[in-house]
Amino acid sequence: MTGFMGPVDSPAGRRAWLAGLCEDIPKAESKNDLLDMIDSALSVSEPEGSPATLESLSKRYRDQIDNAGGVHDRVQRVAGKGLPDIWVGDTSVLASDVVFAAGRAVLQMAEAFQGGANALLRLADALGEAQRQDAEGRGRMGQAKSTLGGRDGFFDNLHEDDEEEWDRLTARAYASDGINLMHQAAVTAEDAVRVAVRDLNKWAAEARAGKMNTGELTAVDKLMLADTGAANAPTELNEILSSSDLERAGRRMDQLSNADAAAMERMLSQAGSAEERAYLMKALAAGHSVKEIETFQGKINGKDPEWLRRHLTPVVTAEDSMDDEGLAEDGSNNNKDTVLFHDQAWIQGGDGSEGTCVASSTVNARAMLDPIYALDLTGGPSGQEDDPKAFRERLVAEQHRLHEEGDGGDDWTGMGQEGQERIADSTLGSATGDDYRRHDLDNDDERRAVLDDVQRAVAEGRPVPVDVSGDEGAHAMMIIGQEGDMLQIYNPWGTTTWVSEDDFVNGNMGKASNSELNNAYQVYVPE
Repeated sequence: MTGFMGPVDSPAGRRAWLAGLCEDIPKAESKNDLLDMIDSALSVSEPEGSPATLESLSKRYRDQIDNAGGVHDRVQRVAGKGLPDIWVGDTSVLASDVVFAAGRAVLQMAEAFQGGANALLRLADALGEAQRQDAEGRGRMGQAKSTLGGRDGFFDNLHEDDEEEWDRLTARAYASDGINLMHQAAVTAEDAVRVAVRDLNKWAAEARAGKMNTGELTAVDKLMLADTGAANAPTELNEILSSSDLERAGRRMDQLSNADAAAMERMLSQAGSAEERAYLMKALAAGHSVKEIETFQGKINGKDPEWLRRHLTPVVTAEDSMDDEGLAEDGSNNNKDTVLFHDQAWIQGGDGSEGTCVASSTVNARAMLDPIYALDLTGGPSGQEDDPKAFRERLVAEQHRLHEEGDGGDDWTGMGQEGQERIADSTLGSATGDDYRRHDLDNDDERRAVLDDVQRAVAEGRPVPVDVSGDEGAHAMMIIGQEGDMLQIYNPWGTTTWVSEDDFVNGNMGKASNSELNNAYQVYVPE
């Protein structure tokens, strides 16, 4: 066998085991070896699951879409009647804003039901095809065993006449066809399950208002917080509070003392905009005390939404950011967006000249998680500065601080695995409550196996550090978003772009940097 000791009870293990048999069966030189390999293949479990059950679940999801459509129509009728400017909820939001947010929430709910139904139906179809392939493959294996007959004894195995050789070669051909079908079935099933898990996780993350499970805020307040996006950007790609932010903020609200809970509600009601309220809750989600948040509100209270976005949301995703515009000469995507504060990029060393890629990508990711941290960099001690030159000085100083904390190399170059994991825990994990763990990725199968965890994390709003390499060296970037089969990458050279999951698995990560850095060789996943 090619490096495997026995079948493994996981989709990836079965796939790898059968792949090894695909190589070995066509080379079997004896009857008994071929019988052993056939028995080994038949010991692998068939693709599990019921296509009929999945189709039934898909239909139930689809049945909910019509209900959602009726609710949306009723909401729109209310919105069209011209609501008076009255305040509702504990945090004082306009009733008209709530109605429009409710309409968007209903549409998102319908999209989630539709997306979930489609994901289940695709899985049912793929699983049915995989089970058909597997059954056909097992049938070929049965033909091979019948052709071979019983096992040879010791003396029988010493000589093979022409008829026995013919039977062995015929059986080997049957078995080769069979194992290829069984392997293809395992590949089809594993890939289909992975895609379904990815899509269902994404739709679950989109069920946003329900993530903030706290009794301290009304349903209206939770709906509005979940619905608020960064100013002048498509909301569905730029919600201020991620699904994990909403969950953590709700949990922390319930853990506050009565006095602190009252202070938070007072700050929310005094906020000058929906965006300001969302940033206050994001600060709570990032682990800050109510006293720190009060100081923060004193710096941002009444600021216009564009000022808030510029200072508190480093990365804004454009509507056309996923368009395929081909590759540049260096192998990177033409469609890249520069991450800017005014005309100064969020870039390593302030101009891209230093090798602080680990620290720099971590600084940007923390700023995405924590608006107080972001304001310290963009607004300075007072929180009121709006100067790109001063921002650059603070940005580089923070990159250097983290580089030293992670025991990075002299002259601001390189950082080891232990240091990278340490600053991921101290800088990102302190905001999310997660422990980051390194996963080494030595081949396509290992990248494919970790992809579910990566996509789940970023869909929930928890960034994932990724290291890439090539013949010329290595580089650290950050996976910050997921839509369908696409991953959004922040490169500390000051840009964001999107790569496909196939690019991640099959060595095309140069699209986010350059063609000399194609291989994703490790990730740090929050657990």
